[in-house]
Amino acid sequence: MVLQQALADLNAAYSNFFASVTGRRKGPKVAPPRFRSRKDRRQTIRFTANARFQVLPSGKLRLPKIGDVAVRWSRALPSAPSSVTVIKDAAGRYFASFVVETEPGALPQTEPVIGIDLGLTHFAVLSDGRKIDSPRFLRRAERKLKRAQRALSRKQKGSRNRDKARVKVARAHARVTDARRDFHHQLSTALIRENQAVAVEDLAVNGLARTRLAKSVHDAGWSAFAQMLEYKARLYGREFYRIGRFEPTSQVCSACGAGDGPKPLHIRAWQCRRCGTWLDRDVNAAVNVAKAAGLAVSACGAQVRPGAIPAQCGEAGTLPGAA
Repeated sequence: MVLQQALADLNAAYSNFFASVTGRRKGPKVAPPRFRSRKDRRQTIRFTANARFQVLPSGKLRLPKIGDVAVRWSRALPSAPSSVTVIKDAAGRYFASFVVETEPGALPQTEPVIGIDLGLTHFAVLSDGRKIDSPRFLRRAERKLKRAQRALSRKQKGSRNRDKARVKVARAHARVTDARRDFHHQLSTALIRENQAVAVEDLAVNGLARTRLAKSVHDAGWSAFAQMLEYKARLYGREFYRIGRFEPTSQVCSACGAGDGPKPLHIRAWQCRRCGTWLDRDVNAAVNVAKAAGLAVSACGAQVRPGAIPAQCGEAGTLPGAA
């Protein structure tokens, strides 16, 4: 049954590829199927309804030719599953992913809208002035990762001790990945629940990943966070916007719209030459992100304050000879 399912998946992949080449399939082009990489430690097996897998009343999962498997459920299934995929990751952990049918539950309408400026010092700066610190999960676990990687490099290739050391390295990386994913999920869910519309900037992550900031950029995980915002907005009936990466969000005053040109990264606050407003660089960029998406936002609570404006002649002051 498992080999039959693998052949069926291969047949579907080739059908989608040829349909895409000939133009019968709409959407982006589909690449031909490829062999799995030898370096890929992730293994999967899928059982459809024809394989007759079962979720037992005791909470165990009955798989054909394997038997009853104990499962630690993360949530209750909303409906009867049509298929299950068993996944073994590089850390030796097993996961069961079910395909079920469920209706999207739209959240009640709300008024606030938000713009988000993603960064490294602060993971996200919101247009209402809030700043979310960057957890830097990889940086904090770097010492343990180095120690585990060093122990792996000292083991003889092909030995059982090397395989044990490899699993330790994989588990250390898995803890970092899980912590980052959990942080992204909690923050994205909170933003979607609190706001009717969310706007983010389409950052050139691939380009930034080739600079000296590559490790910090990968540690932040901006792309995964933006994807979570997008699918959760679609799931819960919210609005999601991506603005172009060439939008000068940090060069334009959010109060009057005057352009002030590019600024070095060490300048975190600046004063608009036209209206005299003092602007926090990141909050100003978040407000401009929301405005570029067509959202009406205010910098309530943000570090944006009007500067001193001299009075016009004849508008205030004491005239000579006045009684």
